[in-house]
Order: sequence, then structure tokens, then C-alpha cells
Amino acid sequence: TAAPGPKPAAPTRGLRLRVGDHAPQSAVPADTTAAPEAGPVLRPLYMDVQATTPLDPRVLDAMLPYLINYYGNPHSRTHAYGWESEAAMERARQQVASLIGADPREIIFTSGATESNNIAIKGVARFYRSRKKHLITTQTEHKCVLDSCRSLEAEGFQVTYLPVQKSGIIDLKELEAAIQPDTSLVSVMTVNNEIGVKQPIAEIGQICSSRKVYFHTDAAQAVGKIPLDVNDMKIDLMSISGHKIYGPKGVGAIYIRRRPRVRVEALQSGGGQERGMRSGTVPTPLVVGLGAACEVAQQEMEYDHKRISKLAERLIQNIMKSLPDVVMNGDPEHHYPGCINLSFAYVEGESLLMALKDVALSSGSACTSASLEPSYVLRAIGTDEDLAHSSIRFGIGRFTTEEEVDYTVEKCIQHVKRLREMSPLWEMVQDGIDLKSIKWTQH
Repeated sequence: TAAPGPKPAAPTRGLRLRVGDHAPQSAVPADTTAAPEAGPVLRPLYMDVQATTPLDPRVLDAMLPYLINYYGNPHSRTHAYGWESEAAMERARQQVASLIGADPREIIFTSGATESNNIAIKGVARFYRSRKKHLITTQTEHKCVLDSCRSLEAEGFQVTYLPVQKSGIIDLKELEAAIQPDTSLVSVMTVNNEIGVKQPIAEIGQICSSRKVYFHTDAAQAVGKIPLDVNDMKIDLMSISGHKIYGPKGVGAIYIRRRPRVRVEALQSGGGQERGMRSGTVPTPLVVGLGAACEVAQQEMEYDHKRISKLAERLIQNIMKSLPDVVMNGDPEHHYPGCINLSFAYVEGESLLMALKDVALSSGSACTSASLEPSYVLRAIGTDEDLAHSSIRFGIGRFTTEEEVDYTVEKCIQHVKRLREMSPLWEMVQDGIDLKSIKWTQH
């Protein structure tokens, strides 16, 4: 019998332990003369589910057979290998459609929400360009939507970028006023990826339908998290991402309405797969994973939402009761609870992120090569530049625990207090000086 080995180290509170054996392994045999492998590696807590979500083990179980045994090309129609993969692909199409109340024939598989957004915006604009040259979107959309619109402007299209209110929600009267006789498409995201604000999608759909304008929504942060029905909400095109709903990366879908039919010009040429709208071999294991993720989301949406709401409330209340001058960005009512964006006045967001090295979070500030620019989403809702620089986004998901939330709160409070004590601005505020009354001179 082998002698008992040393006892594994107890997991440190607030940190996930990764044992060396579970670290990524190389397929090449290790050099036996190399230095011995380091001990267990401590990894930060994960609180950034807006960026990506971990793969649900149930999704991995569904995918594995199609990575090993059922490896046929789903477009091979002459043998059992192709038929097996095709059947799995069509089942996944049904699972995705069921989650959003669509017909399976209206689901087109893509590489993710970025490609879906490109197909929706450029595809509709270019197909109807002979008589319609105008599009409408908002200033707080995802980068891929804004960049698609800018590339269309270079082709001669006219784009209206609607402002949002302080709450982050668009003014429906402004939207109605912006629609022109030659408007082909309105694109408004369902849930904002930075501040979690929910737009009034059903009302926007009603306005677009009454004016005979197609309505596209980037629902990457909303699908599987809040109830969506493309028919009730009068949505004509919808973008979906796999890795935002505990599915695999590298796969997504676009819903394109069949009746009344929405026509899009394909962005890439090829073998005409996916009804000619997205050529290229469909990756069966990935779409099986997307389908499984949608099915799990449909079953657990209500439970997940209740649990995430409680954890979000716990995080916000515990931070706000311990720290003054904390502002929540975005409308607190029309909001998805799993995305919390807080600004900590008199603290630089990047400094706070660096201090919170044992929690994986992201900042509202986007780092550019030349300077630290505050987030364009926070600028659009009218956040002061100093507050925009001090914002942190907290992401709470299906696998987040109470202990992780409490640890994050504890560390956040500790480091904000420490950083404020080092800040001359905080000292001035404590002395009752109004910072806006100060005239700063440049040296």
C-alpha cells in the first residue's frame, strides 16, 4: 500500500485553489531535468460574468460525444456520420428557438454575437440600400454595433445615434421622431453590458412595427437571463452569444424573422450553409453546447434570477452602508441584477482594480495606449469624468456564492478606505471644501 501523501492545503477564503495536477498540461513529455513543479496556484474569485461565463458541466456533458465519437460533418448527406451530426445540429436549433419563442427555421448559427450583430446591421442595410439609406441606434451600444454603423456611414448610409437619459434608457419619443421614410433598421441592445440597464424592448418593437421598420436587438447579455419572446416583443432580428449563457466560446446565433420575411445580404461567400446567410461548416460540438446552454437556461431562469437578485442586493447594501459617496450607475428599477456598476468617488478605478487582485473584476474605464479614457457608456449617461474614472463593474452569475460576494464586499470596503486615506481630494472633502469651487492651475 502506498504511504499516505501530505494533506492538501485548505482552500484560502475568497480564493479558488488550483492544484498543480489540474493545470493545463502539455502533450509533449516533460523534461525530467527541469525544476520541480511549483505547488498549488491560488486564483482570484471570478466576478466578471459580463465578459464571459464558465462552462456549465451539463453543457460539457452534452458536447463531449460530438468531440470524440460523433465527428461527422453535419452537411454530409450520404452517410450516418453526417446524419448524426445534422440531427444534433437541428435539435440545438430547436433548443435555441424555444428559449426566445421563435421557429427553429429562424435560427442561424454564427461564431458569436459580434458576427450576428454584423450580419443584422450590415446585412439589412445593404439588402435594402436601393430605397432605404438610414439606420438608428443608440450611443450606449456594444462596440461591434457602433463600428458596424460607422463602416456603413463610410459606404454612404446615414446613421442616427440616439442619446440616452441619465438612467441609461432611451426616450421613446426621440426614437419615434428619428424614424424617417427611408429608415431600414433600428438597433437597440436589450441589456447593457456595462451598466445592466434594460431597454423597453416591447415598446420599441411596437413603434418599429407600426412604422414598418425592422427592429434588431443585441441580446447577448439578456438571453437566458430574462424572459424574451420575439413575437410578443415584435423583434425582427436578435443576436445571441454562447459564452454569455454558460455555453462554449466561438458560437452564437442570429434570429431572423421569416414572416413577414426579413432579407439580409450575406457577409461571406461559401457553400451556402445556414440558408445561405452564413456559409461555413457548422461546428457541431459548439452548437450542441449552445443548444444545451439554452435548454438549461430555460429550465433555471426563474431560480437563477431570484438567487442573483438576492446576491446583488447583498453586495450593493453592504457596500453602501459601509462606504459614503458610492453611486450606482444606471436605472435601479429597469435593470438586470447580475450587472452592477458602482462609482467610488475620490478613488481611481484602475488603482482599486489593482488593489483587488484576488477578485477578477473589470473597470468602467477603457485603457487606451495613450490615456485612460472614461467609458463611453458612462459618458453617455452624463456621469462626471472623475466618477466615470472611479467605476467598477461587478458581475454575479449562476455559480457565484454568498461567500464570494461577502469576500468581495469586505475587500472592496477595505481598499476603498485605504485609497481614500491616501487621497488629498478626500481630505479636502472631509474638511468641508467643495471641490467644484476650486480653480485648478496648470504648471
